[in-house]
Amino acid sequence: MKFIYILLSIVTFLGCTPQEKNETPQIGLNDITPLPQKVMEADGIFSLSEKTAFYFHNEETKQIAVFFKDKILAYTGMSIKLSDEKKDNNVIQFHLEDSLKVNDEGYKLTVDSNKIDVVAKTYRGIFYGMQSVLQLLPIVTKEESKITSVEIPNGKIIDEPTYSWRGMHLDVSRHFFSIEEIKKQLDVLALFKINKFHWHLTDDQGWRIEIKKYPALITKGVKTEANSNEKQYYTQNEVKEVVAYAQERFIDVIPEIETPGHAVAALSAYSDLACNKDIIYQPRELWGVDYNIFCAGNEKVFDFIADVYDEIVPLFPYGYYHAGGDEAPKRNWEKCPQCQKRIKVENLKNEAELQSYFMARVEKIIQEHGKIMIGWDEILEGGITPTTNIMSWQGEEGGIKAANAGHDVIMTPLNYSYLNFSQGDYRVEPMAHGGYIPLEKVYNYSPIPAEIDEDKKKHILGMQGNIWTEYAYTGKDIEYYAYPRIIAIAELTWSGEERKDYNNFLTRLDNLYPTLDMYGINYHIPLPEGPTANGIAFTDSLTLTFNTTHPIPMKYTLDGSKPNENSNTYTEPITFASNAQIKIASLLPTGKVSTVRNIDIKKVKLKEAHNITNLAPGLEMKTVDGHFKEASEVTEKPNESTIINTIADANKTFDWGKEIDTTNFRAVFLKGFVEIPEDGVYYFASKQEQVKISDSVIINPNYTLKRFPLEGTIALKKGMHPIEIIYLNNAVKGWASDWNDVEVTFRKANEENYKVIDSTMIFHSTE
Repeated sequence: MKFIYILLSIVTFLGCTPQEKNETPQIGLNDITPLPQKVMEADGIFSLSEKTAFYFHNEETKQIAVFFKDKILAYTGMSIKLSDEKKDNNVIQFHLEDSLKVNDEGYKLTVDSNKIDVVAKTYRGIFYGMQSVLQLLPIVTKEESKITSVEIPNGKIIDEPTYSWRGMHLDVSRHFFSIEEIKKQLDVLALFKINKFHWHLTDDQGWRIEIKKYPALITKGVKTEANSNEKQYYTQNEVKEVVAYAQERFIDVIPEIETPGHAVAALSAYSDLACNKDIIYQPRELWGVDYNIFCAGNEKVFDFIADVYDEIVPLFPYGYYHAGGDEAPKRNWEKCPQCQKRIKVENLKNEAELQSYFMARVEKIIQEHGKIMIGWDEILEGGITPTTNIMSWQGEEGGIKAANAGHDVIMTPLNYSYLNFSQGDYRVEPMAHGGYIPLEKVYNYSPIPAEIDEDKKKHILGMQGNIWTEYAYTGKDIEYYAYPRIIAIAELTWSGEERKDYNNFLTRLDNLYPTLDMYGINYHIPLPEGPTANGIAFTDSLTLTFNTTHPIPMKYTLDGSKPNENSNTYTEPITFASNAQIKIASLLPTGKVSTVRNIDIKKVKLKEAHNITNLAPGLEMKTVDGHFKEASEVTEKPNESTIINTIADANKTFDWGKEIDTTNFRAVFLKGFVEIPEDGVYYFASKQEQVKISDSVIINPNYTLKRFPLEGTIALKKGMHPIEIIYLNNAVKGWASDWNDVEVTFRKANEENYKVIDSTMIFHSTE
């Protein structure tokens, strides 16, 4: 292996006049993340400087020395020497010791006034010991080009991971990420001793790995943007490059080739692998689950899978291969003569057992290469082979069942480890997939559920954080999802239950922000929450209360300027008696400011109700056929009106058991009156394109993806008020709008829970 790692920031050291600085870091041995198992502090310090030498005694230790020599240069500006001559003073040295009482990834780190000594059973353990040393170093600032010495506190660490599987999953099918973006993530994951990278390479939306025997997989199985020449797949040489890069950082890369479901991209290239061979398949543009999967009765499918593994196994020199198995609808198998014949010939009970048969065949292919198969927990439904390993994502139940039956399990339940879920209030955070997993919830998860038998706990290998990329378009989006939650996973899987301390973790997290900044990581900073609308009406006075998902100072201004460290500090609720604009953001100890929330506050009078007669229940509905992304695109005159009884009646096209019907795409205009039950300031929420009440636009999203409802406020008197709603039945950026309920909800300003505007509240004019 060649350890070549020089950060771009090193370039800033060249050609500059050195501004030397002596600095003692604030970080001690007890401040390392993940928290070590055992720390023994001692008096004195080791002084690291350019007079210090790395001692290596073979090629493997030389490679590690070179790796961390470059790291130290990037962090501090100091260039440490390399030496193959053993020294007793001012040296960093490491060696193997089989008798050391730690596991194969553990290490013993000793710091005294003469040397830093890292001992382990394996080179992986030495690497992790040096990652701990690296966290004890300060980072050179932009104003400095060099730190001349670092005082590292004396002491001893004996450390090892609790779990052998400490991973992160990345979906590159729904959105593609370059090898440079992936390498960047591998760099940072290695800092926190993450040792598995689960690479989700194929799905309905794209087949991302070159298979030379099947060239159409990367021509027809990948959808590129119009007029784009950008390559949207990885060549086999690029895969080798990523794997080698990960290997240098002691990260195992686990490829996933989805079977039998999530196969539309493959079927787009080779339709003869489907049950229905007459369809012209295209990589799926929508998210969700597709009914078109590999045909379990077709021998060509298994030949194809065998050929794929023949080409990918030489690329991934690790034991585990993920074969998918999730979300595989059986509808096409139920109708397919070949699949039904397979059920009869193999004496299977049903389609669930047919999937088990399918996965057993895939496992046999993988085992012929001397590898181990992992599958998502759905494959338990029809039974699994004794050697199958399970990744439990739907919850803990699959993992509990598998472990108690003697199968190895990786826990990745969506309610704790799906890092593409919101980590704060979805109404103030950037777009996320769904669900709510704040940092504290991730950190406090235990990978071993209580329901697992004592003698079966050994089958829980660990856990990983999963990033699905429906709404991640760039590497920066991945980083916002991942950090700092993946660091919490690194700690809970390394340090274990006995060492976990959330408040202490938050303190240590503050020490890590400069490191993440050095790597250019777009990590999440908790946003000020509380008010969920960005425009708030009030009639008398208004008090706003703000909070964050974990404690962090908030700074605000009332003069229109951007908050900074010198702005007002939020300490108590703020009361307003007149129009105002508040800009508020969270502030890290480094001085870095979060995204700024802008909230417009407006004092208003209650809008008068309309005194109107000749009303009947229901709303007037008009439509225009077409695939419109925004209401402004509708130029045709709507057709004749009909009357609907509820707002939900605006869409009767959706059925979970059917495909999206593009012939039903249209713009829907609803008009009438809504009866407001009493005077007051009201919040309205909806996912619809536009909601106007009493001639005021309450909801008008400036984006085309209506995954979550937006809110707006208005002050209304009791009685009838005009209401207009625009609903677009469309599919934009992977989301079909008829997956949403067509509804408008409301609440009074002093209430918490929303209620649906139902049929008793809506009316239309009969004149």
